[in-house]
Amino acid sequence: MVEVAKALGVSPEAIKNFSEDAVINYFNNIYDNDFSHSSGAFGHQCTFNPLDKLIEAYEENKKLYERLLDAERKK
Repeated sequence: MVEVAKALGVSPEAIKNFSEDAVINYFNNIYDNDFSHSSGAFGHQCTFNPLDKLIEAYEENKKLYERLLDAERKK
């Protein structure tokens, strides 16, 4: 039993004290942390595509780099 407990990453006592009713009760009492249906600070959805913002930031960095190169060449 020790090897099985070790393979599962639990203590041997957890296997000895295992109860299907306790497991079912545990999972029935987990609350969903999905805030998409709630109101308040977490109840919003993005109004932009994050990938578009990433591409915009990349393009801006590219322009800044090109201006830096131009400035170095003019020195």
